[in-house]
Amino acid sequence: MMTIFILCGLILAGGGIFAWRAMQKPTRFGDFVGAPRAEAVDLVERPKEFLRKTVSVQGVVREQCQAMGCFFSIPAGEKMLRVELQEIAMNAPMREGHQAVVEGQMVPYGDGYQLFASAVEFK
Repeated sequence: MMTIFILCGLILAGGGIFAWRAMQKPTRFGDFVGAPRAEAVDLVERPKEFLRKTVSVQGVVREQCQAMGCFFSIPAGEKMLRVELQEIAMNAPMREGHQAVVEGQMVPYGDGYQLFASAVEFK
């Protein structure tokens, strides 16, 4: 009888761990290539220097799209760097307030520029 209780307990514990891991949202999207690090302030102040060059930037997620999470901003001094995730994570988990590491390229956007992400990891 004791063996049955132990076996049931192990099955429940294993099933609980499996269910917990299955419900975790992914934190990494796209493929990182080891791009050189850049500061968000530099990308915002001198975007043409980084145009179409793959760079890596780290910062706190702010102003994330509330509908789908498909874009967010990273503070860059007094301004914000817009990060577009549409190609790699159209439905990114809401991570506002968390750190993110992003690789991507600066591209024209409206009357300014944005970082078009090829990889992102939320921490």
